[in-house]
Amino acid sequence: MNAIVQAVIALCLAATSSFAQDYPVRPSRIIAGNPGATADILARQVGRRLAERWGHPVIVDNRGGAGAIIAAELAAAATADGYTLLMGQLNSHALAVSLHKRLPYDPVNDFAPITLVASAPQVLVAGLSVPASSWQEYASYARKRPRALNYASAGHGSASHLTSELTNRLARLELVHIGYKGGAAAVRAIAGGEAHAGFVPVATALPVVQSGKVRALGVASKRRFPALPDVPTLHESGLTDFQAESWFGLLAPARTPRAVVARLNRDVVEILQTPAMQHDLLKQGAEAMPGTPEEFLAFIKTEIARWRDVARASGLRPL
Repeated sequence: MNAIVQAVIALCLAATSSFAQDYPVRPSRIIAGNPGATADILARQVGRRLAERWGHPVIVDNRGGAGAIIAAELAAAATADGYTLLMGQLNSHALAVSLHKRLPYDPVNDFAPITLVASAPQVLVAGLSVPASSWQEYASYARKRPRALNYASAGHGSASHLTSELTNRLARLELVHIGYKGGAAAVRAIAGGEAHAGFVPVATALPVVQSGKVRALGVASKRRFPALPDVPTLHESGLTDFQAESWFGLLAPARTPRAVVARLNRDVVEILQTPAMQHDLLKQGAEAMPGTPEEFLAFIKTEIARWRDVARASGLRPL
């Protein structure tokens, strides 16, 4: 009996090894959120280069809605064969845990992380009516005027909302929140004088910063962003170790063969290390963040815990 079991196991291992060696042999898809959003753009940039390497099409399947939860749910339920991938993100794999009592998937156990793809820092911008050209001046001005200033965000529970709440708590500020439908609407409100300030993605902020319609006060990352070299980080400005970046990473359904995950990691990491890909990412206000599956898994767990603490401290209750 033992000999039969051992033979079956050996056959299964051989089949898995053969499958991984041949992979991929047909078209693949990367599930992403709304068309035109950063996750969609990144999925297309990575997918195009994978298709060139593999000689097989890589299709981007847009499934927008519910803060990227719909896309993640679909990917989690897909066949674990390496032919369905997900461009996961901060919303789907960290913030959603704090904002919803129940999710239709487990962001840790239902996925096999491949690699972190890119990180897109947020930048604090202020309208011209706010007499501040630095984080210190802004914080001092706001602290003397509790609840007299407001801040715009991309919506209730968004990364920009929670980032603002985190800075409010650290700097002891009392600001009024105004939620908009997306980062673009939020930055338009700040530029138009409807809102005083707010955190927005670098790519969204660049045009209005460069045109002089708003002032960039600080980048929410540990190092300065190349596209805004003269804007200090909030870490430099006194918020030690402060970091609040939107991130995006490639994942497969749980139980995807390890050899397939390793092949995907190798190919995607090599793509992310090319100058052409890094140039394209910078145009999107993002930086390449290649790494191992183990590093990505640890990062997801850290992000879930960090943003859960922020949500609780901000008084946000899961729906």
